[in-house]
Amino acid sequence: MLNEEVRKQFPILDQEVNEHRLVYLDSAATSQKPSSVIHALSEYYEGYNSNVHRGVHTLGTRATEGYEGAREKVKQFINAKNIKEVVFTRGTTTAINTVAHSYARENLSEGDEIVLTKMEHHSNIIPWQQVAKVTGAKLKYIPLQEDGTISLDDVRELVTSKTKIVAMSHVSNVLGTINPIKEVTKIAHDNGAVIVVDGAQSVPHMRVDVQDLDVDFYAFSGHKMCGPTGIGVLYGKQSLLENMEPVEFGGEMIDFVNLYDSTWKELPWKFEGGTPIIAGAIGLGAAIDFLNEIGMENIEKHEEELAKYALEQMETIDDITIYGPKERAGLVTFNLGDVHPHDAATALDSLGIAVRAGHHCAQPLMKELQVAATARASFYLYNSKQDVDQLVEGLRKTKEYFGDVF
Repeated sequence: MLNEEVRKQFPILDQEVNEHRLVYLDSAATSQKPSSVIHALSEYYEGYNSNVHRGVHTLGTRATEGYEGAREKVKQFINAKNIKEVVFTRGTTTAINTVAHSYARENLSEGDEIVLTKMEHHSNIIPWQQVAKVTGAKLKYIPLQEDGTISLDDVRELVTSKTKIVAMSHVSNVLGTINPIKEVTKIAHDNGAVIVVDGAQSVPHMRVDVQDLDVDFYAFSGHKMCGPTGIGVLYGKQSLLENMEPVEFGGEMIDFVNLYDSTWKELPWKFEGGTPIIAGAIGLGAAIDFLNEIGMENIEKHEEELAKYALEQMETIDDITIYGPKERAGLVTFNLGDVHPHDAATALDSLGIAVRAGHHCAQPLMKELQVAATARASFYLYNSKQDVDQLVEGLRKTKEYFGDVF
């Protein structure tokens, strides 16, 4: 497993919360940032803050090199064919909405079908609901198995010649389910559909190769992978992006502007209207450098071991319900008896343990699980078995406290 030296690279973790060692178990919501990323942001603002692309002065050139250098790092990190396939966005939500607005609304019509799963984050449901309302397309949902996985037989049954889009998370932010994206992609393509993948919970935690997966669109966020907030990526196959119209219009994304008509820049810049997210991209590039230094294979193995250990230890607690499959990504979603998840999270916080409680932007899934909310502990490269032990001890104390209260 990764050692304590990794944790030391995250300054925020060197503190106590409510007089206890901080145990941060909310990385599925946002990850903490290593010193190298924080320093990269400070260096940009202190040393070469400038707008990009148009300026010919020294600071502008350095900023452009940092911004476009980050794009090259993303390209290599996910193994895109070229930088034209890497569009910077505000995050996963913006990336998915870009596909929904620019691709789906132009290519779908009444009678077409969009296939989703019931485990999707709201960001991968609502855009398609809006597309369906505008185009007359129909939404179809792949059912969940008892353990929170999907069946490829169900995918084959639901994806037909009428299907135009399959939209699916690579990893569920609630269940930790790792979906078989490569196999689903082949089924989609065999039926003439394109696939849109929400990679918010996968790119930070495992090696993702978009060419090997053969996905058409892939979206993810920087803030969940040790980068800053406000920056994300839309990967799209060049052949698809070339035929899509921009969704934002203004500076940066234009080629020529006349009084009554305009033309757009080439990819990827036609999708990056206005002053781009310069500092965010530079910070994301620094985060990729950091993750590459640790090694994505090492991170994935570390989280697998932590998740397995957490499941083993948490299952020893009486009256705890754990949701999702045995083989999962690095998170555990649970309910503790009759204790409301918000009460459990508040009690854990009093012990310095940060977990997430609520519906996790997955209300349809909560209905499927027949609960109003759950608590979630999510792990990353800076967590350890000691963190899990503190969580389990905290859950025992929480259960004991509420048992006495009620």
